[in-house]
This record gives sequence, C-alpha cells and structure tokens, in this order.
Amino acid sequence: MPEPAQNFTCQKCGHDFTLPPATLAKFPGWVPKACLDCRKNAGETHAGAREENLTSGQVLAKYSAGPQDGVFTDGGCVPNPGPGGWGTVYVVGGEIVAERHGHEPETTNNRMELTALMNAVELVPPGTPAVIYSDSELCVRTMNEWAAKWEAKGWKRKGDPIKNLDLVQVVYARLKGRPELRLEWVKAHAGTRWNEYADSLATAWTREDK
Repeated sequence: MPEPAQNFTCQKCGHDFTLPPATLAKFPGWVPKACLDCRKNAGETHAGAREENLTSGQVLAKYSAGPQDGVFTDGGCVPNPGPGGWGTVYVVGGEIVAERHGHEPETTNNRMELTALMNAVELVPPGTPAVIYSDSELCVRTMNEWAAKWEAKGWKRKGDPIKNLDLVQVVYARLKGRPELRLEWVKAHAGTRWNEYADSLATAWTREDK
C-alpha cells in the first residue's frame, strides 16, 4: 500500500493541510509551515524553504545577517502531530546571553512554537526591553491581535474552540505582564542568523550533535 499523506497545520491561516510523501521526500527534514494557498498569496509558489538541519555551530559559521539583539524562537515537529522540539536564544550585540531547547514525543507544530515563546519571556531579565522574534505568523498574530479580544470574551471566539488554549493563555499572560517586551514576526529560513540558530535548537533532538 502507498504511504499516506502527512497532515500539517498552516501557521498563517490555521487550517489543516496534507502533503504527499513524494513531496516531503524531496526536502528531507522540512517542516512546512504554510499551506499552498497562503504560500501563493505571499508569492511563494515553490515547495517551501528547505530545512537544512544544521547544528548550532554550523549555523554560526554559515549565517551572519539579521538583527543582532533580541530573543529568537522556533518550534516544529515531523509529522504534525508527532515528535517535535522547540528552541529559543537571547542575544545582545550578537553574543549569546542565554538559550533553551526541549523535545516532546507527541506534540504539534503550534504547541512547540508556543512553548518556545513561553520560554523566551523567561530568558530576558524583568524590566529589560527586548524584541522577541518568531517565524510563526499565527503565533504572532494570536498574541498581538486576537488574544486580548478572546480574553475579553472569556476566552471564547465565534466558531471553533481556540486551539492550544492552555499555552495561548500562559504566553499571553507572560507577555502582558512584560510590557517592555515586543513580539515581532521574522521570515523563516531567510538567512537570519539567530532565527536559523533557534531552528537548530528546535531540531537538536534529531541529532547527536546540537
């Protein structure tokens, strides 16, 4: 029997989508973060950015572009749902101040992204202004646009229940309690050094060498 298509959740629109094994085989280690419709709307008509699965040392040797201050986060799993990991790194002046990463045997892309954000807040000393960068547009929009409205309505929304509400509430509360922190979206796999580093931390569980 042919292998079944794998399920993913689009981090732009939140809808589930599938990809055939043949497509995934062309990009080993790639975790798609957007459905075809969202990629087309963004002008991304190719199969998606390829996950390189580099170690943190390889990332530092290869990439140098992008902001050199802030907290960078990433998370994902293969397949989705399935085993996954998350990572976050706090840098000041291009130097690592602190980092964390973790792994769960059964999770989803969005739960790993949210877990990374939850830990990111804890890396910055209270009262210290900083920008937290996430390449999950869904998570950024959730925290910056939607969570306040959901909270005002008793954590309810029209239509389907709020997914991952347990983590959404924790991350939102932590960000709300830290007004000196700002959450911004950064494009994934665009050569931004510390976003690539966070991705390396998130996939460290798949390698012997972090």
